[in-house]
Amino acid sequence: MHFPFLGRRRARPTVRDFEGIGELLADCGVLRSQALREGVRLDDSAGSLEQLDQVLPRWRGDEEVLPWLGSDAGLYLGTVIVRTVAGAAWHLRPDGQPVVRLASGREFDVVEVGHAWAADGVPELSQLYAEVAEE
Repeated sequence: MHFPFLGRRRARPTVRDFEGIGELLADCGVLRSQALREGVRLDDSAGSLEQLDQVLPRWRGDEEVLPWLGSDAGLYLGTVIVRTVAGAAWHLRPDGQPVVRLASGREFDVVEVGHAWAADGVPELSQLYAEVAEE
């Protein structure tokens, strides 16, 4: 049956500006603020990931900050990977979750990794970066 007043189905919105999304994801305000308080400058390098791994995790007792910091840590890890590993790029899964896709097609849910790092310190951000950079 055809009901003309219902109109046509809308096409799923697609994201075409991955560079613009990358800039938004790189903001990581909570993490940058926390790192600055600890004397760590986040310059989007692998070395800054090592410095973050060495920061005393004072945030673990703060249930309000922990999820935000975890998301930011994952997005920062993804930013470093995208900016320094050849062929790595941001992609959005159908559920809207940003992931990093390598040239090989392998995907990393960096936000999930960031939450684990913020809560437990494992895996270390620099360790995961090293594994990704080797591929």
